[in-house]
Amino acid sequence: MTKVLLLSGTREGHTAKINDFIAQKLQENQKIEILHLTLEQALQDNLDLSDFKAIVVGASIHYGHFPKALNHFVAKHLQELQTQPSYFFGVNLTARKAEKSSPQTNVYVRKFLKSTPWQPQQVAVFAGALNYAQLNFFDRNMIRFIMWLTKGDTDPKTNKVYTNWQAVTEFAQQISQSL
Repeated sequence: MTKVLLLSGTREGHTAKINDFIAQKLQENQKIEILHLTLEQALQDNLDLSDFKAIVVGASIHYGHFPKALNHFVAKHLQELQTQPSYFFGVNLTARKAEKSSPQTNVYVRKFLKSTPWQPQQVAVFAGALNYAQLNFFDRNMIRFIMWLTKGDTDPKTNKVYTNWQAVTEFAQQISQSL
């Protein structure tokens, strides 16, 4: 049975939910290991990626940036990421708009791919979730302001998942077919 590693860099937890969803889709044919991509995890020396047939990395955008742990992980494990099947998905609220939901049209994913030597086999972009009640005062008001600028939901009672789960299913199927 093929072993697949799924890593998620998440702050509020929605990227981890997407990773869990991908794991469920892959689980029938693969042995899955899920890790949360923290700075400590990214820098640890005992993570042997050669044990895995494929590596799937998901990370979310906060204030225009992916977690620092993502860049550290890529730098530390670049050789393995380049020689083994590897996949990446970015999660952000900008992707709630159809015209910004592909790797070619999503500014954050384009910028990341341009700045990293890692070139994953497959890349996807998924819209995240918005739960104002989960955010602290500063983040809630900053996100409301950003959403106001981009004509999104500004009601502080908003608790909405924008993720296109069919697109996530298709991404998981592409991964499964390539293994």
